[in-house]
Amino acid sequence: MRRLLALRRDGALASRHVRLMAEALQVKERTVWRWLAAAERDESAAECPGERAQSRDRFTVTPEVRALLGLWRGNVAAVHRELTARAARGEGDPPPSVPTLHRAIRRDLLPGERAGLTGGERAARAHDVFLSRPRGWRNQVWETDHVQAPVLVDVDGRARRPWITWFVDCASNAIMGVAVTPGHPSRESVLAALRAAVLREEPYGPQGGLPEKVRVDRGKDFLSRTVTAAFDVLNVTVEDLPAYTPHLKGTVEGLNRAVESMFLAALPGYVRQPRPGRRRARPKEEMLLDFEDFTARLLAWVSWWNTVHHPDPLGGKTPLEAWEADPSPLREISADELWTFTLEETGRPRVISTRGVRFRSRDYVGAWMTGQSGLRVRVRFMPHHEHRIEVFDDVTGRYLGPAELADAATPEQISAVRTARAARTRRLRQDLKAAQRERYAASTRPGKPQRLGAVTAVEASAELAAVERSDLSRLALPDLIPPAAAPADWRTPPSLAARTRQGPGASPADEAAGGVGEPNGAER
Repeated sequence: MRRLLALRRDGALASRHVRLMAEALQVKERTVWRWLAAAERDESAAECPGERAQSRDRFTVTPEVRALLGLWRGNVAAVHRELTARAARGEGDPPPSVPTLHRAIRRDLLPGERAGLTGGERAARAHDVFLSRPRGWRNQVWETDHVQAPVLVDVDGRARRPWITWFVDCASNAIMGVAVTPGHPSRESVLAALRAAVLREEPYGPQGGLPEKVRVDRGKDFLSRTVTAAFDVLNVTVEDLPAYTPHLKGTVEGLNRAVESMFLAALPGYVRQPRPGRRRARPKEEMLLDFEDFTARLLAWVSWWNTVHHPDPLGGKTPLEAWEADPSPLREISADELWTFTLEETGRPRVISTRGVRFRSRDYVGAWMTGQSGLRVRVRFMPHHEHRIEVFDDVTGRYLGPAELADAATPEQISAVRTARAARTRRLRQDLKAAQRERYAASTRPGKPQRLGAVTAVEASAELAAVERSDLSRLALPDLIPPAAAPADWRTPPSLAARTRQGPGASPADEAAGGVGEPNGAER
């Protein structure tokens, strides 16, 4: 551009020079002429042709504009209207035009800042750059997480979205263990997935062993007392990551996204499937998988991921091949010891009685308890599995055996109880909705809300009187009004005679004697 400017000042500039420059920069010829005119006025414009000249009074984004962008979720036109209204009230200078405001925002704010003001922190995080950790060796670091499957599954006749809990090895991308829960997961789901991840025997493995560290994301299930105690006993370090930092456990987050796009999206009942028309409701004729079939398919996909899938970072190996090719030594533990260490322990010792072991107001018995009455024991149990407990000697800590719940209800009885509870909950919910359903009149001007539902004075008085009568009937005592006196020829015990109501014709002598007339010749 400086050469063209020199040619123009020397009078040697021709149209062909401008045409060649326009073709090289892929712009129109008049654009090059405009750049030359701007360079004649200010030689600094020749350095960056096309950019606007710097001026002292150029509009820049202020903290006020940032705040308004966050308030209006990135709507520049709404910010311009707000600034104009404030200037009319004398609260600031008039704003520039809307195009100038757009240019200033694009120039002064980073793309991540604009996305964050529009969609929040998660939208801003999409524009960040993250570093990748070194892969390390097998079982050095595991990552774990809960993820709710976007698939409806038939669970006891109801459509539910199951939850998946799994542990992933960061060095090999191998899924070490997985547990599926029909409802909301708990610490029991974490312990079940941990046992599946550590054990190497069938039906688990061949990957397994104890990790050195496990990354969690402040989940209350992963940081519960039972899970923390199990990790401490197994000598596993728990790294509690800060909240809202999914990039710090990218291996398991990537698996959560992969399982949906590679497996769950093809299953019946997928809730994010595009639907024809405006309604996104699931078709009534759609058949859902039952929980057993869903779990079997998910475990088959996990096996495919470990043994057939070839992730790009592994250089053509499957996760299981990468895990087995690592010569790092393993720390293993037996199934019995692992079961013992992943149980929750009660606080106080208990005594075996002739009815078994009393735990949570229930009796648990086992065949091995014969002849053990009076022995002090401690109880350990799997959370939420109240049908069975594990009993240990209080002094030596030796495992004595399991105990099953005595007088356990049949599956039919449990189903009937749950049905009755569900019906009661539905009735209560309907009653509460009916009590809270109030209608208000539509308003076209500012004013207080006007409740609809006209009631006459007679209707209000009748309803209030009915309420008062019902309240008094509930408060009335059965002996508030004593019964009338018995006839004179009846023989009434003195204890009852003192509690009877005297009639209008009773004599003073009868009232003094308790109001009871006795037959002639009767003894008191």
